Amino acid sequence: MPNDQPHTTEREMGFLDHLEELRSRILKAVLAVLAVSIVAAFFSDFLVKQVLLGPLLAVGLKPQVLKPYGIMLTYMQVVLVMGIIGAMPIILYQLWKFVAPGLMPNERKYASGIVFFTTFCFISGISFAYFILVPTALTFFSTFGTDVFELNIAIDEYISFMLSLILGAGLVFELPMITFFLSKIGIVTPKMMRKYRRHAIIGILIISAVVTPTPDILTQSLLAAPMILLYELSIFISSFAQRTKTRESA
Repeated sequence: MPNDQPHTTEREMGFLDHLEELRSRILKAVLAVLAVSIVAAFFSDFLVKQVLLGPLLAVGLKPQVLKPYGIMLTYMQVVLVMGIIGAMPIILYQLWKFVAPGLMPNERKYASGIVFFTTFCFISGISFAYFILVPTALTFFSTFGTDVFELNIAIDEYISFMLSLILGAGLVFELPMITFFLSKIGIVTPKMMRKYRRHAIIGILIISAVVTPTPDILTQSLLAAPMILLYELSIFISSFAQRTKTRESA
């Protein structure tokens, strides 16, 4: 007699089971960040002096340390953030594994693709911030009013500025993937995104103002511009997600 009951490994999980699963996934993500941070610590001099200070030195500016422990805190901050960036694929994979049991079997098969494109969007945002956003902002700051004022940059302020822009850009570049998920579950539709385009642009301007650590309009505009383009791209992604959802349910 055929067994119509689901397999025991696919049984409905209770609340405590979900908590235990969440704890396990968070622990694995934290261990991944810790492992990558340890590796980054061995290359901390290169990461700080060549990677993060590179854009600053390229415009002729030199950072200064204002606190006795400023250099140590800077290195610790850089190592931790690099650990998060380097472990992002594992973090995203653990997040996916946590939500996967609640999805349909035909949706779970997209796991590798979703993790890949989510990581790709995050790295694209980081690259945009590092190669375009930060150099442009520093060039503007280094020439604005420096004929009267001497521009001295505290190392901790600069590193915070740099990392905030990098991580912020990495997160906002996830907009296409977020749209894909929301479209798959029916919360977002292309028609709705077109209807509220103006509202979205206002929201993007607000987000760019919040994410950027400086109040200047240049940096905020540089971040808002690709976000608007990503919103337009997300409309096409939403259409694609709806078409695939319709084919799968047919």
